[in-house]
Amino acid sequence: MTGVEPGLLAELRALLGPAQVHAGPAELVAYSYDGTFQQAVPAVAVTPGSTAEVQAVVPLAAAHGLPIIPRGAGTGLAGGTIPSEGSLVLSLARMSRILEVDRGNQVVVAEAGVVTADLQRRVEREGLFYPPDPASLQQCTIGGNVATNAGGPRCLKYGVTKDYVLGLTVVLADGREMRLGGKVIKSSTGYQLGQLFVGSEGTLGIVTEAILKLLPLPRERQALVAHFERLEDAAEAVVQIVASGLTPAALELLDGLCIQIVEEHVAMGLPLGAEALLIIEQDGSDAATVQRQIDELAELCRAAGATGVQVSRDAAEREAVWTARRAMSPALGRRSPNKLGEDIVVPRSQLPAIIRRIRAIGEEHGFEIPVFGHAGDGNLHPNILFDRRRPGELERLERAAEAIFRAALELGGTLSGEHGIGTLKREFLEAARGSVAVEVMRSLKAALDPQGILNPGKVLPVHGAGSGFLTALPALEGLVPG
Repeated sequence: MTGVEPGLLAELRALLGPAQVHAGPAELVAYSYDGTFQQAVPAVAVTPGSTAEVQAVVPLAAAHGLPIIPRGAGTGLAGGTIPSEGSLVLSLARMSRILEVDRGNQVVVAEAGVVTADLQRRVEREGLFYPPDPASLQQCTIGGNVATNAGGPRCLKYGVTKDYVLGLTVVLADGREMRLGGKVIKSSTGYQLGQLFVGSEGTLGIVTEAILKLLPLPRERQALVAHFERLEDAAEAVVQIVASGLTPAALELLDGLCIQIVEEHVAMGLPLGAEALLIIEQDGSDAATVQRQIDELAELCRAAGATGVQVSRDAAEREAVWTARRAMSPALGRRSPNKLGEDIVVPRSQLPAIIRRIRAIGEEHGFEIPVFGHAGDGNLHPNILFDRRRPGELERLERAAEAIFRAALELGGTLSGEHGIGTLKREFLEAARGSVAVEVMRSLKAALDPQGILNPGKVLPVHGAGSGFLTALPALEGLVPG
């Protein structure tokens, strides 16, 4: 029934224990999808509990010709963990131990399956801070964050996952273990191989442990929300804020359609006539300083043309400021049966241009496309709302998504700021990075994975650029809403 040789199943069960080998149809469904709308059932899934067990599984799968799909929590939004035909899903979810919190060196050592929010809560008990905060932090794992170079609202001030990776344990395609980096902050010792695996989406090796840099936990936080009648004014506020040297902890934007959708969902009293809304947070160690800075940020918004600014007065009001941003996902779920949540980056000065281009693309192809994201670093998330049940919907969706990618590149941007490439954007990689860069990536892949068994079909182009990049994806019938 599984398409896996009985002998291989017996070997896997002998290595890991029968409970950690999943071959039944109902079991395999759980490993068949991610946070997109794709779905494909693997031949078998395994849940090893240690690096040594991962090392044992990899050469065994390779000997039987099974592609290996590394998987964390399956929250990815680019198709990076969708199984390929006849593949073995290697789930790292059981490897969920925080091995050490080293206060003296301000680092944490964690296995790949540790949930990001759990790690944050653990280090905060020690007065320490792990800043990367992807939207799925309550479910996503450290290994997945490393694989996609995940970010979040705090990227502007604190950076993304790569800025916190000091060391990695990686299992290579031949089963060898490689330990990279360590607890040291500086190292100029040979090639920076650790960073090679950050953002590689499991195509070069399987990350099983990470040593992550920590910071002192900010004692104070303050927030504001500002709304604008014109997108250009909101973009000007972003430019002025960044130029001011204040560097807020978060600087988020919701466009007018987002405002309408959220207001319909939760009735917060948001200004329905506004074209944009900014949510800004500042943090630090001193309450008076943070308050002064948030007041300065409010004035910068007003000077740029904000028609309304509300500054939080306490922790409860600060949390209320974020209600609109956190309501986006459930609000979109009520608005449409399906959505394609995209991830593009443009120079900050091009924020109004890209949002207007996206609006025009939606009108041309017949989709609502609300846009929100991390305005401070130009990273936006257009969400194409669609209904897959309509005839020809995927073909139209494909054309709309391609138009958005092209628009981002034309405006000097790139394809992804934090979700990765996976299957959804692989055919546009050469347009974004150039043929020489793609050739070098292929060489690295061939050197580290000569059999091509690690997450095949991800990141690197497979089809002709732009040709059927959505409709050619695996098993779009078992739709799972993103």
